[in-house]
Amino acid sequence: MRRLPQIVPLLALFVSIATPVAAQEKWPAVALEKFVSGLKDPTTITHAGDGSGRLFILEQRGTVRVVKGGKLLPEPFLDIRKQVKSSGSEQGLLGLAFPPGFAGKKRIYVNYTRTKGTGDTYVSRFMTSKDGNRADPDSEEVLLTIRQPYSNHNGGQLAFGPDGYLYIGNGDGGSGGDPQNNGQSLKTFLGKILRIDPESRTKGYAIPKGNPFGNEIWAYGMRNPWRFSFDGRTGDLYIADVGQNEWEEIDFQPAKSRGGENYGWNVMEGSHCFRTKQCDTKGLVLPVAEYPTTRPDCSITGGYVYRGKEFPKLAGIYLYGDFCSGRIRGLRKNGDRWETTILLEQKISISTFGEDEAGNIYVADYDTGDIYKVVEK
Repeated sequence: MRRLPQIVPLLALFVSIATPVAAQEKWPAVALEKFVSGLKDPTTITHAGDGSGRLFILEQRGTVRVVKGGKLLPEPFLDIRKQVKSSGSEQGLLGLAFPPGFAGKKRIYVNYTRTKGTGDTYVSRFMTSKDGNRADPDSEEVLLTIRQPYSNHNGGQLAFGPDGYLYIGNGDGGSGGDPQNNGQSLKTFLGKILRIDPESRTKGYAIPKGNPFGNEIWAYGMRNPWRFSFDGRTGDLYIADVGQNEWEEIDFQPAKSRGGENYGWNVMEGSHCFRTKQCDTKGLVLPVAEYPTTRPDCSITGGYVYRGKEFPKLAGIYLYGDFCSGRIRGLRKNGDRWETTILLEQKISISTFGEDEAGNIYVADYDTGDIYKVVEK
């Protein structure tokens, strides 16, 4: 979102870039159905996996709101506005994750930029009440602090993978063009997807034994991974990485991956050499889909693979969008080839997607605070 150790060598992996061509199988027609209003600057939509049917929506300023029974509750689930710095358009409360088995654990994880300095990234654990209806803002345990040299490109996504570990998305530190070369450096957590194990202990976290570099880094070469998600059925990971000025991309990591992928930034932007006509692509993993950063498009927003039962024609399609154009695109694999197309264009500023426990997918309009449900037309 615009506004708002030793290197293990990798085998070069080149994938076919999805192109917006007519597929053999007809794409479904989709529409947006207004679900709830009254939010301010929503950045994340998620659920607790506890059978309650609640949706949790982050407001950039530092509050977590709850939607229950289709209604927005007046009292926030968590309010940490005193800790959160959201003066920059890409700062604020950016990520929330509930651990597997939350109903019996009563703890949550959040990602936000703190008031100190330029807005350093904090990944923290908070405890909730026994009934799971309120998180205690005074129970914060800071797990990770990542210095941010600039105010933009903070990433912020949190998600527990099928392996039970917590994945953390970090941008390259900001400015433009990655001036500190953080995306390609394994000496910093900036420009990375991290993987940690906070659930095996009551304090702090452990580094999973299978992490490729022996530290928290799981994958690298990211510019600003604004929303990633795991396919609820296959465990595959989809990462939307915001481009510089020319290309927006979707990166893909299969469930069988052992990590260590280099997704190319800032050697490449999408499948194209960045600022040079030629570049060394050895060991880089190219995106499975991309589109040019030309009006009305400007900034990719990652989504989810639809795995709900209500709209069977959407099954297996990864839905993602663009912040400026309001376009919602679909991505799917047809044999060995990835296909993508524009499914809908709406006058909304798509800041995030989310899903509920039933696998339904939702979209947030950053400007109005409205939340929509994606439905078949």
